[in-house]
Amino acid sequence: MGADQPRQRVLRQPERHEYELYLAVEDIDHSRTKTKSPQTICERFHKTALNECYRVAFRKKVYRSIDELQADLDLWIREYNEQRPHQGRWCFGKTPMQTSLDAMPMTKEKMIAA
Repeated sequence: MGADQPRQRVLRQPERHEYELYLAVEDIDHSRTKTKSPQTICERFHKTALNECYRVAFRKKVYRSIDELQADLDLWIREYNEQRPHQGRWCFGKTPMQTSLDAMPMTKEKMIAA
């Protein structure tokens, strides 16, 4: 290719992921959350995990493998979901697990009605 010839870019289709097929089969709309917005649940959770799990863990321990880090993260998530009361919009001082279990009868009722 000579210096005076324009370069051409080949645009490929983005990769398709298995979950996209699952969403289509189950007729589920896929939406993305606004980044860097703690109002969204997942962004708020990521900030909490960073501040309360990762930053603390990396100050206390040198991890020799990703499995060691995963084990500590799993313990933190279990405590976060099952032992620690939350003051979130729907938790009212209960743990997320208890909130989910309390909502199960209503969820099943709505699924049957749909």
